[in-house]
Formats: sequence, structure tokens, C-alpha cells
Amino acid sequence: MSSTAESLARTQGQGKVLLVGDIRKAFLDAESVGRYPCDVKANLLDAIEAAATCDYDAVGVVMNGLLGQLGPALRALRRATKASIVLLAQMVDEPIARRLVQSEPGVEKAADAYRVCPTTLAGFGSGLPAASGAAWSQGDVVPPGVEKRMRYLERLATTDDLTGLKNRRYIREFARQIIERARHNAGRITLLVFDIDNFKHYNDVYGHSTGDEILRQAALLMRRCCRPHDVVGRIGGDEFAVVFWDDPHGGVSEPASDRRHAEAEHPSEPVFVARRFQNEFGHAELNLLGPEGQGVLTISGALVRFPRDGRTVQELFERADAALLDAKRSGKNRIYLVGEPKSNIADLP
Repeated sequence: MSSTAESLARTQGQGKVLLVGDIRKAFLDAESVGRYPCDVKANLLDAIEAAATCDYDAVGVVMNGLLGQLGPALRALRRATKASIVLLAQMVDEPIARRLVQSEPGVEKAADAYRVCPTTLAGFGSGLPAASGAAWSQGDVVPPGVEKRMRYLERLATTDDLTGLKNRRYIREFARQIIERARHNAGRITLLVFDIDNFKHYNDVYGHSTGDEILRQAALLMRRCCRPHDVVGRIGGDEFAVVFWDDPHGGVSEPASDRRHAEAEHPSEPVFVARRFQNEFGHAELNLLGPEGQGVLTISGALVRFPRDGRTVQELFERADAALLDAKRSGKNRIYLVGEPKSNIADLP
């Protein structure tokens, strides 16, 4: 390309956005894309070439279908353009997207932001840089203030207000999506469900503000114990759930061929996290409980695994709830591994 043609191409890209991938998997109104100042490239090679020749303000990358190529693709886009890179992630891909936008010492971020899909083109445009955002708003039928409110309501719909964890709705939908993916790639999924023993007693004796603080501390501690990509949620009252799964970009301890032959055993990582949390929560110092209340908090719960213990979200939760009830009846302060035979993780070597 001549210098004049290249300069023209770059000028034509200003104020525009490049969308990469199958936008039907990201936008509810993908058929309206012609109303907005953007270019759409279905494949990565065309997108990288376009990004290298046009000065786009932002590049939106649909993660669905690109996970195996995502790392190299984002690095190539970084080299090709100075534009802001926004990941368009399905709920099941949000943990990966969150990691890709985090900064690491000495390493450039793979992407600058992410949006959970499906969303709308108008909603996507509201978070763009000023230049492209202004141009985008010409086709935007949603006022910026209304869009901000919509995004706030979206967070409320998936986040527990007290603890900041994901809520029951999010946990069950995430589990459904990750199970569907695991059916095709032999991925490992383990669900932990637990609640706080005698929580009603703490609420009644110390007050609801103390009960709320116990829940917040439990949430904070569990997030600290889990791996970055595991999904932690409060699913009601003092009941919590964690979805443990294999991050395809984080490495796994054993090849998929070996994992297919190990369905009788629980992966070691969820067991380790559950034991660590149980121990640290039991030694937590909560001044609100007074001197006599230190080190008395315990939990009861259950670990279930897909597909051995259940092949659907409903089946897994039913097995976990039944085992949690058994743990309560057996004296509390224990987490059962569901299976044959059922065992307490405290009894494992």
C-alpha cells in the first residue's frame, strides 16, 4: 500500500470501531450493526490486517469460538494497533476475560476491558473512548444516563449486594454453560456447596449486623482461598457455592486423556481449597463475637463432581444439598465428598 493510500485508510478508521468474530454471539441487535460506525471482520487474519492499516479507536473481540487462539490473537492485535481492546465475553468466559484485563508487573495487559454478553450495540458504545463514543451515539437510541443505569441494574441482577460475590442466578447459569462446554472437552468441574454452622444463633445473639459481617468475612476469605478463575457465589442466606473448573489458559495438572480415566476421583485442587478455607475460617478472629467467640466458626458442606455425581446443574445441586444435610445431621463441621463411599475431607491423607 502506498503511503498516500495508507494515510487515507488510517484517516478513515478514526472514530470507528473494529469488531472481530461472530457478532451474533455477542450482540442482541447484531442485525443493526450498519447503523454504527464500525467495521466487522469475521476472522482474525483479516482483523489484524485491518487494525494495522486503520486508526480505530477501539477493537471489540468476540471471545466465543476464539479461546484456543485468543492469546496469540490479542498479542498480534496489540502489535498492530494502539486502539483500546475490549473483550466481548459470554458469562462462562468472564473469569478468563477478567484475568486478561489485569495488569502484571513487566507485562502489557492483553486487553483493556471486557463486557459480558449478550449485550446491545448501544450498550457497547457507551463504554467506548470519547471520539468513537460520540460518533457511535449518533446511532444510539439509549441516552447515556439511561445506559449507565442499565449497566448498574445488570450488575445487581448477577451480584450479591451484601458480599459482592456472584448471586444464585449467576452461579447456576455459569455452571450450566461450563458444563455444556465440558461435555465436549473433557473438562473437570467440581461444585462446592456449604453453609455456616449455627448461623441463626449468631444472628439472634449478636444481631444482624454481626451476622452480615460474618457473611462478608466468609466471602472475602473464600475468594482469597480460591484460584482466580474459580467462581464464588452466595446463593441464599448463609449458603455459598463455588464452581471449580479447568481454565484452558491457566494450565492443567494432567492431560485430558488421563483425566477421562480418573472420573472416580475428585480433583485435588477443590479438596485443597475446601480444606484450607475450612481451617482458616475456623481460626478467623472476629472481634464482633467477643473473646469467647474467637475460633468457633465452622462450616458444613459437600463437594460434587460432573459428570460422575450429576450431569446437569440441577442434579449436582440436589446431590450437594443432600450431602450437606447429612453433614449437619452427623455433627456439623465437616465437608463430604459425594460418591461411593461418601467421605469427610478431614479424613483424607
